[in-house]
Parts: sequence; structure tokens; C-alpha cells
Amino acid sequence: MTAENQGILVTFFIYLAGMLFIGWFYYSRTKNIADYVLGGRRLNTWVTSLSAQASDMSGWLLLGLPGFAYLYGSQACWMAGGLALGTYLNWKFIAKRLRKYTETAANSITLPTFLENRFRMRTPWIRLIPAFFILVFFLIYTASGFVAGAKLFQTVFGLSYLFALLISIFVIISYTFLGGFMAVCWTDFIQGSIMFISVLVLPILAMHAIQQQGGSISALSSELPGYFNPFTTPAGESLSIITIISLLAWGLGYFGQPHILARFMAIRHHRQIPIARRIAMVWVSLSLTGAVLIGISGRAYLPLLLNSTTSETIFMHLVNALTHTYLAGFLLSAVLAAIMSTADSQLLVASSAVTEDIYRLLFHKNADERELVWISRIAVLAIAALAFLIALDPESSVLDLVSYAWAGFGASFGPVVLFSLFWKRMTGRGALAGLAAGGITVLIWKHLHGGWFDVYEIVPGFILSSATLVITSLLDRPPSAVMIMEYDKVTSHEED
Repeated sequence: MTAENQGILVTFFIYLAGMLFIGWFYYSRTKNIADYVLGGRRLNTWVTSLSAQASDMSGWLLLGLPGFAYLYGSQACWMAGGLALGTYLNWKFIAKRLRKYTETAANSITLPTFLENRFRMRTPWIRLIPAFFILVFFLIYTASGFVAGAKLFQTVFGLSYLFALLISIFVIISYTFLGGFMAVCWTDFIQGSIMFISVLVLPILAMHAIQQQGGSISALSSELPGYFNPFTTPAGESLSIITIISLLAWGLGYFGQPHILARFMAIRHHRQIPIARRIAMVWVSLSLTGAVLIGISGRAYLPLLLNSTTSETIFMHLVNALTHTYLAGFLLSAVLAAIMSTADSQLLVASSAVTEDIYRLLFHKNADERELVWISRIAVLAIAALAFLIALDPESSVLDLVSYAWAGFGASFGPVVLFSLFWKRMTGRGALAGLAAGGITVLIWKHLHGGWFDVYEIVPGFILSSATLVITSLLDRPPSAVMIMEYDKVTSHEED
């Protein structure tokens, strides 16, 4: 092993030791399932905001998005803009009301239990169907994190893909298994800080290196006339309306991401949301800008190095070309941080769905708290094993896997969450119908091609889910007086 790789390995070891210590620290403090799943609703403002954004911006922030910008230039601005807008709208309109409503509705700690309590439904389907889609799409989402981790270890240390994948999985599941939600959120806070620094530092280093070589980023336009025009392809052809809609539609996904919504539910008090929103928006705006600049500056500095199948490693290649030993280790730790900060959250939410909405509902209704915590931990291992099988393909694309899972959650849960918080006429049957319509549409649309079938699957899924939800609710019996009173209680005095 080279001296540079030894320095990177030492930095990785220090970073991982710190994350595992946090997991061990919260292991002894996890007393019940509410602690394991939502941390007892004790998150402060800074941890809530950075944890929400770090768990949102997974490995694709430093791999997928820079790789997309490397290949397609300013087209990436449409995706980044849609994500920034979606982040703001989610914090502005969903966060506070969801925090209040989940506590008012029998202190619901998962989305399926919230739907059950919100609509006073005692049929098991109100929890089983949401839990099913959580498991399906989180398997895909978690697999994307495993693939990102494998690409990191493979690129940096020259390991085989399978061995790199196994290391990635071990790192991610270890402290999630131990510490639960509080461990995940505090590590996310640290990881979000590392990601933020790295995504700003690397493009500055790259642009400085380009200038030292006597070049400039603008020189790319001579080879690729449309590279800096967001309305054209790099070759200069007009960008289709389908492509623009698809890239902007990433913002729709925010309303239905369980691992992000869980942070809103866990903040100590809803009055802390506005401050957390401002912190989150600064973080996400600068991070998305930095990620796009990494791809573009990487194309100028390493123009012939990568292609459509390896472009997602541009961050690692730039680090190797521009930095050495411990600084390289710190910057590469950001990739590991981005991967871990999302994969751990996904494993935790998926395991909570297994525990609360399948195991306790179907198998052991009176299970004690200690048993439920251990069922959640076992579920983490089982879900990770299934995600490993999905991630085995070395040609897997991080961005493709993320986009599939993102669309699935956005189209199935997004409309249901929005309407349940802002439409008092909505019913439980409407929620079930909308959720099923959105999830099934994404699963089918993903495999259709040609014409409007090329539009990002979240768009038809979101539209069909919303329409099905509204029509079914209007055809159903109106909500009970108790449901209306609870809705009015939550939505009154919004300024509080």
C-alpha cells in the first residue's frame, strides 16, 4: 500500500471510529421503540436541519450529481434547482404541520401509524400497504448507498467490487444496528458538516489547478458548444420539454421521503422549524452548487478520463489528482459520510416499518419495548442483506437507483402526506387508493420507453396518485366529527 493510501486509510479509520463510538454511546440509552425510531422527539434545531439534509443528499450528491454535470453540463442546473425548491417547500409547508399532527394523532412515530391514527382506520391495510412500499423502495435506495460505497473503496484502494461492497455494507449497518435514531442523527450532523466543507473546497481546488495550467472552464464551450446552455444538450441541440420537466420534477419527491419526514417528526418543538429551515436552505443551496461545479470543473481538468459508466467517480479522481494523504482522506471521508448519512436513515425507517407496521400488527401485538428494539435491529440486518443482492451488479448506477426510489416515495407518499395535512375532506380509503396508485404507476412506468413514457416516472405517478386520492375520498363517506375536530385543532393557530 502506498504512503498516500496509508494516510487515507488512517483518516478513514479515525472517522469510522468516531461514528462507531456515537453508535455505542446511544446503544445504552435506547430504552424503547420510540427512542430507537424517533429519538423520543428530542432533536435540537441544528441536528434536525443538518440531519435532514445529510440523509437527503446521499452518495448521489458527491457521485451521481457531479457525474451528471460532468457529462451534461448546465443541464444539471434544472435538477439542482428542482431539488432546492422542493427542499424549501417541504420545510415551509410540511415540517411544522407534520410535527404537530403526528404528536396529536396518538403520538404516531411512523408514517403508516400516522395514517392509521389520522383516519381512524382499524383495517391492517392502512399500515401494511404503506409498509410494503417503504420496504420496496428503500431496498432500492439502500442499494444505491451500498453501490456508492463500493465505488469509493474500489476507486481509492483498487479493491475488487465485491470486497469493496462488503466493506461498505459493514460500515453502514454497524452503528445503525447499535444506536438507532439518535446515533443516526448525530452522525448525520457530523457527516453533513464534512460533506458541506468538502463540496465547497474541491471545486475551488480544481478551478485553481486549471488556472495554474493556463486553462479555463469556459474553454469547454469550444469543444461542446451547448455545455453551458441549460436549454441545450452539450452538442448544442435543443433540450426537450420532457427532459426539463423530468429534471425539475425531482423537487416533487421531497413530500414523500420517509427518512426526511422522520426528522420533522422528531424535532423537539414545532417552533424550532423556521430556524432549522434557514439552516437547511443555506446548506442545500451551497452543496448543490458545489456538486454541479465539481462535475463541470472536473470535465475541464480531466476531460478524457471518464465516460457515461465511470463519470460518477469524478469526485474521487479529482481528490486523487489535486490532494494528498490526510487532506485526501478528509475529502474522501465526505463521500463515505454522504453514503452513510442516507443509508443508515433508510435502514432505520425500513426497519421501523417492519417492526411497527408488520411484526407488531400481525405477529405480536403485545410485544414489549425491548423485544421491539431487537426486532428493529434484526430487520436492519435483513434489509441490508436484500439490498446487497440488488447492489451486486458492478455496472449499477448510483443516480439511476436513487432516481427510481426517489420517484417511488415521491409519487406514493407525497400526495398522501400533502392532502392528509391540508385537506380535511380526505379519507382513509382515499389515502390507500392514492398511495397504491402512485407506487404502482412508478413500478410500471419505469419500464416503459418512447415519447412521453420517457418523462421521469415521478410525474405521472404523482398526478395519478393525487387524482385517485381525491376521487376516492369524494366518493367515500365524509370524515367523522372527531377527525374534523382533530384537523381543526392542528391547523388552527399556525403561527404558534
